[in-house]
Amino acid sequence: MAEKNIIIIGAGLAGLSTGCYARMNGYNAHIFEHHSQPGGVAAAWRRGEYLFDYGTHWLFGHKPGQLIYDLFQECGVIPANSFIDIDSYISYYDEASSRITHVTSDLAKLAADLTAISPQDKAAIDAFIAHVAPFRGMNMGMGMDKPMELIGFFENIKRFWGMRSMFKYFSGNYSKPMGEFVLVFRNPWLRDVVKNLFFPEIPAWFACFILALLADGNLFRVKGGSLSFVKAIEDRYKALGGEITYNATVEKILVKGNRAVGVRLKDGSEHKADKVVSAADGYSTIYKMLDGRYVNSKIDERYKTWKLFKPIIIASYGVAMQFPAEPAITLYKLAQPLRVADEMIDAIGVRIFNYTPDFAPPGKTVVQAMFDTRWDYWSDMYERDRVAYEAEKKAIASELLNRLESRLKGITSKVEVTDVATPYTTWRYSLNRNGSYEGFSPTPKAIMSRIPKTLPGLNNFYMAGQWVMPGGGMVPCMTAGKHVVQIICKRDGREFRVVTP
Repeated sequence: MAEKNIIIIGAGLAGLSTGCYARMNGYNAHIFEHHSQPGGVAAAWRRGEYLFDYGTHWLFGHKPGQLIYDLFQECGVIPANSFIDIDSYISYYDEASSRITHVTSDLAKLAADLTAISPQDKAAIDAFIAHVAPFRGMNMGMGMDKPMELIGFFENIKRFWGMRSMFKYFSGNYSKPMGEFVLVFRNPWLRDVVKNLFFPEIPAWFACFILALLADGNLFRVKGGSLSFVKAIEDRYKALGGEITYNATVEKILVKGNRAVGVRLKDGSEHKADKVVSAADGYSTIYKMLDGRYVNSKIDERYKTWKLFKPIIIASYGVAMQFPAEPAITLYKLAQPLRVADEMIDAIGVRIFNYTPDFAPPGKTVVQAMFDTRWDYWSDMYERDRVAYEAEKKAIASELLNRLESRLKGITSKVEVTDVATPYTTWRYSLNRNGSYEGFSPTPKAIMSRIPKTLPGLNNFYMAGQWVMPGGGMVPCMTAGKHVVQIICKRDGREFRVVTP
């Protein structure tokens, strides 16, 4: 059978995954990537001796026998990477009182610790922890083995039946966003802890799911971080015969007779293909590369009204000291809020890369501090006054370092390298709308939505990545790439196949 040509826009995880499965199924694949390296928002960069990781905090599904483990094998992540199981998920530190609360895999201990914080909330705490049980023992990737477009009526019924014990969580109190759900607790500190188990926007049942993953030993970190993870998939794609061009920004998707036939790059060159897959920013793809010609009311409503992940600012420090006893991830509740533009920041996330030697030389550590911020504040400043932009970055890095000193004693005098990434940095390297790093916010509505990977009226075109998998994340993006190739194979009358290296 003659090979057909597929052009893929974007070398993030979704684009690389699409390319891998396209090659496994006999398609020529060519990825065009805006940036000079792969990974998209799963990014990492070196500053002197240090490796600063913008991407993965944790992943799930790395145990043999699980569907996601198979996905990792097929895309070359396994055996190229080593994994570190997570026992301590996150900690919460109150700067004013120096109180710290740890969330570990021992759910009984977690319940006891939370009850110690607020004895009057014992009944609500016990009920919350009890609701984790139905999510335990799940095969990670269940329901992700096949795209919705290829699931027939009876198969759909069978899947729903297999999940019947969880239906009660998809309505009622556990379907509420965590920010609302935590009102069942009386204690303000307890509310803060539970609300921030993931994101305040997620439904409460999703927090139960995360705790189940933690208790089952199904959460892990990649020893070499995002760089190692992404490089393994890029290597796999190239070993399969895939082609990739960096520093190649796609401006338009070429259409003839309502069929995608190729792309035009920023440099004016045109490249033809039998099919086009966009693993790039959803808004840019639909409303700029395709001029908004292939939309319906649902698509318009989604891109006009759905909330996005708020962009973040990350200050990374290369520090000539170690913090072996500190949790890898901590949320600092600030005694005095940090003012940025017209916003008051009352908490910062802190990452300490003390679980592997891959990020810093012996005796040294990478420490990061981050918080949500406004896209327009940073984008307007960058475009208007670069000097002010750089000065603001420097000021925030200094202020965050002062805040870290309250717990990480001595860190200020030991910093060797500082790097600050703003929302505008995210946009410059990924072109993600408004600097959002994971697309649509995982609200109860978004996370339960099924978004087609095609556009109405346009043939031979597909979308992969976080804009068709609400909530985003590394595993869903990789899964979306696999799904797209499954759909393409079905439409071309080919049997979808995988090849495990």
